[in-house]
Order: sequence, then C-alpha cells, then structure tokens
Amino acid sequence: QVQLVESGGGLVQPGGSLRLSCVASRSIFSMYVMGWYRQAPGKQRELVATITRGGSVGYADSVKGRFTISRDTAQNTVYLQMNSLKPEDTAVYYCHPINSDTWGQGTQITVSS
Repeated sequence: QVQLVESGGGLVQPGGSLRLSCVASRSIFSMYVMGWYRQAPGKQRELVATITRGGSVGYADSVKGRFTISRDTAQNTVYLQMNSLKPEDTAVYYCHPINSDTWGQGTQITVSS
C-alpha cells in the first residue's frame, strides 16, 4: 500500500502564503486523481483541489483563485500553493488518491494574527 507524507503546514498570518507537499512512497499519479482535502474542527472533511492523471485541475469555490495544485511526477510529489490565506482556511490538510483507501497523517494550517 502506498504511503503518503504531508508537510509544509504551520502558523501564518492572514494574507500570508504556504506551500504544502505530499510525497508518495511510489508512483501513483498515473493511476489516481490526486486531491487535497481539509478538515476544520467540528466540520466534515472537504475537498479543496484536484489534479487528474492528465494534469487538469479543479478547485472548491472557497479557494479558487488563491490555491494552486501541482505535481512533480518524477518526485512522486503533489503540492498545494496557498496564497491570500484567511482564518477560515485553518484546518488539517490531507492529500488523498481519490477512490483509494490511503490517507496521510495530515498537516495543520493555522491562519491567525
């Protein structure tokens, strides 16, 4: 089973930026649509960005224009560039091969002044 390790989280002020990374233990991008999800305290996990096997991207309305998903196939890594962060972006962020059973441990993002 593939392992996923997310990193890049932290505390950032409103309006700031962070880049998250998700490294997979083996090549999976040709098999799965990759997604970034987030879960805020007391809320359901939500999908915020996807990148297909062909490289097409999609975003939740709440992050469109601020977040960018990308990948480096050679490094088995998917990224989430997050700009203009808002307090409501505070959550644990996870990457996930959609329709798989695999989740990483997540990385905490806290947006606060």
